[in-house]
Amino acid sequence: MRADGKKVKTGLSAIERAIPYIMPKRVDAQNYVTEYVDEEVIRDYIRTVRRERGIRISRMAVVIAAYYLAALKHPYVNRFVVNSKIYQRNHFCVSFVMLKTDMNGKGIQTTIKVFFDPEDNIFTINEKINDLIAKNSQPVNQNNTDKFAAFMFSIPFLPKLVMGMARLLDHFGLLPRAIIDLSPFHTSMFITNLASINTTNIYHHIYEFGTTSLFLSMGKSIPNYLTGVLEDRLMPISVVMDERICTGHDYAAFNKTLRRYLSNPKMLERQEAAVKA
Repeated sequence: MRADGKKVKTGLSAIERAIPYIMPKRVDAQNYVTEYVDEEVIRDYIRTVRRERGIRISRMAVVIAAYYLAALKHPYVNRFVVNSKIYQRNHFCVSFVMLKTDMNGKGIQTTIKVFFDPEDNIFTINEKINDLIAKNSQPVNQNNTDKFAAFMFSIPFLPKLVMGMARLLDHFGLLPRAIIDLSPFHTSMFITNLASINTTNIYHHIYEFGTTSLFLSMGKSIPNYLTGVLEDRLMPISVVMDERICTGHDYAAFNKTLRRYLSNPKMLERQEAAVKA
């Protein structure tokens, strides 16, 4: 058994079991969709929480919280495929890249991986994200992933050797949990907020290395052409997903719950019972 998940042995049809063999790589199985969220609903909620509770909540925290709580109700989206076998992840985490400055004032990227607990809601999720961002924003601070990467690339030929060994161990489910926790590519979901750099959303590939099954990209807001009102804005969220982890019907049910949460962020303040895998 893998350190990060349990093989799904029941509840799969013959075709569901066969698909990972027919499409052994994630690049074979990527599907793309863009969801449009009412930007004003999100902004109103953020303003209300700041006014009533004195808490600053980011748009990305709202999206992540909605995704996480929806995933608790539909745990099959927290699956992944390795070596043509489908696994149910035994934890939930989200990876994202943040920009910080080094001691010389140069902008550098670092990757953050945040883990969530079943009792988390929008406030605890927002706090966890903000705490990690604050910790990793310090120029002198390096997280464990940065330290490991710096060490690996300091020795010639070591990166290729380490990556080759990691791929081999991961293929056979022998990669230690300590390495999995360091890797931003072994994650329930990867997200990028391109609106923060005033850029539109993109369809970002899901990595072949690791266990990422979904990649979300938040873009800058666009006019809501359906209403024709200039002030009405939509937040585009592009999703790239691994179709092998569950059926289209399962994804549709998950997306329905996700849209419900994003259309009423107040619901993210309470925890609903999770459906066991």
